[in-house]
Amino acid sequence: MNQYELFPFLTKLEENWKDVLEELDSLLYTEAEASVSLFEAWHEKDIYEGDWDVYGLYAFGRRIPINCDRCPKTTALVESIPGLVTAGFSALAPGTHIKPHVGYSSEVLRCHLGLVVPKPLPSYDRRSTGPLVSDTCGLVVGEQFFHWEPGKAFVFDDTITHEAYNYGDRTRFVLLIDFKKEAPQPESDDTESPDKPTKGLLGGLSSTTADSFQLPFLSGRRIRDKLRKSFK
Repeated sequence: MNQYELFPFLTKLEENWKDVLEELDSLLYTEAEASVSLFEAWHEKDIYEGDWDVYGLYAFGRRIPINCDRCPKTTALVESIPGLVTAGFSALAPGTHIKPHVGYSSEVLRCHLGLVVPKPLPSYDRRSTGPLVSDTCGLVVGEQFFHWEPGKAFVFDDTITHEAYNYGDRTRFVLLIDFKKEAPQPESDDTESPDKPTKGLLGGLSSTTADSFQLPFLSGRRIRDKLRKSFK
């Protein structure tokens, strides 16, 4: 079975990804006009270098009303996912490296929907504790490498050692979702789903807490920098 057969909600995410992108765009313009940030720095400062910011919709099954109200289409989309636990936007600024680490629970899987992704530069080589990767922005899970694509979603296991990095020219934005591993998935009616193998679709990005999504303020310089680099 491919990932679309295992997790039919991926097809719905990809079909509606431009609605999600539009609401992200609206958040960033609101930040710029109001000179405040609706995103906040990820709380686990010891696992990354650079700027990693998040905007939460759900945290451990708890809805964050004010944030959800700003993103009604995205909220409706994530609420349709069986076993939803956590959901929100994740922003990885240029020059940021999330170090190798493992996630917080073996009971969930993680999904990423690519929204804004720096273009790959094949000539760039990045070395860390993980394997050598010829790319500027990616995710390494165990021995496997992933590059996000706008409008494409994949699922991975949060408990496998993993790292992420962005050495591109703009901020990487994804919609991040945690859902219960044992949640029953509806049968897919999409008989023409791309035949993507399931190998390598399981591995992830860090833990979260309910409070970590609700401290909104960053500097105006970072707001403008985030906006300029992501939507130019």
